[in-house]
Amino acid sequence: MSEIAPTGIEATRRRLTEKQADTVDRLTVAAVDVLSREGYSGTTIRLVAAAAGVGTATAYTYFSSKEHLISEVFWRRLVAMPPLEAGDADATARVVAVLRQVSMLVADEPALAGAVSSALLGDDPDVHHLRVRIGIEIRHRLGQALGAKDPERLAALELLYSGALLQGGMGLLSYEQVADLLEMCARRLMAEPSGDDRGARAPDSGRSSLVADPLP
Repeated sequence: MSEIAPTGIEATRRRLTEKQADTVDRLTVAAVDVLSREGYSGTTIRLVAAAAGVGTATAYTYFSSKEHLISEVFWRRLVAMPPLEAGDADATARVVAVLRQVSMLVADEPALAGAVSSALLGDDPDVHHLRVRIGIEIRHRLGQALGAKDPERLAALELLYSGALLQGGMGLLSYEQVADLLEMCARRLMAEPSGDDRGARAPDSGRSSLVADPLP
C-alpha cells in the first residue's frame, strides 16, 4: 500500500473564495442545528438553507444532497481534530488513543451521529468522494500511531473502526461502548505478532494447501 499524505479542508465541489467559504460554513453549522430539531428524515437542503440565511438554489450549488452536506460536516470535524500528543506512549497506546478520539468525535450529538452513518452510505458521487477522503484521513492517523510500516495491521484496524462505528450509528451500541470495544479489540490485535514476525517464527506453519495465499 502506498503512503498517503494527510488531507486538509477543501470544501464541497471546488476551491472556494472567501465569501463562498463563509456560505459553506454557515450551511454546515445550520445543518447540525436543523438535524437536532428535525432528525435525519426531516432534514432537507431547503430547511438548512433557510436556517443559514441563503437561498435554496445557492445551497444546491455547493451541496448536491443532504447526504453530501452531512458528510461534509463530519469531514470538517475530522480534519479539525488536533493530532494527539504521543509523548512516550508505545504504539498500542497511540493506536487506542486515535481510535477513541475518532469514535467519540460526534458522540455528544446523537442526531448528527446517526445522520452521518446514514449519509456516508449514500451513493451520491460527492458523498463517495468525501467517504474516500475520510478513509484516507483515518488511515493516515492510524498509520502515524502505528509508527512502523505494517499494512496488514493497519488494514485490520481500519476494518475494526468502520465496523464498530457502523454499530454505533445503527444504535446497537452507545459511542462509549464503541470506544471501549475498539480499545479491547485493538489491544488484542496489537498484541499479535506482525506478518513478518509470524513468517520468521514459523516458516512451515502447516497451513492447509486449500487455503489460498493472499494476493500480493
